Amino acid sequence: MVYINIGTNLGDRRANLDNALKGLARHFRIAAVSDIFESEPWGFSSPHGFLNICAAFDAEGLTPLQVLAITQAVEREISPLSHRNPDGSYRDRLIDIDLVVIDGVEMSAPQLTLPHPHLHDRDFFLTPYCEVRALIEGPR
Repeated sequence: MVYINIGTNLGDRRANLDNALKGLARHFRIAAVSDIFESEPWGFSSPHGFLNICAAFDAEGLTPLQVLAITQAVEREISPLSHRNPDGSYRDRLIDIDLVVIDGVEMSAPQLTLPHPHLHDRDFFLTPYCEVRALIEGPR
């Protein structure tokens, strides 16, 4: 199972989340989606708060880098603008899709690290991720 975080802090944020889910649903069967989690910007200052969700889907037969390429293509369909400034610092964005976890995969490559290196540092990743894991795995 693949777990992603989708975040947005510009424009019609709920519509941005919906558009991202619709874009992903053209490629994957979405198994579960968290409730919306509101958060302050992380790593930069902005008056625009974020809405975040976690979604889970199966990507059987695809490599992590293939999944990354698809999620990045969906991002670009919604907004071709980078979520970073030229100096590498973060900035406001219409959409950001991050791969958080792919079950059974640990990797570190220049373009992708799994699990996401900041999963446990960022409540806007961790809270929706835990909610979706509980939906997928059921009561224990």
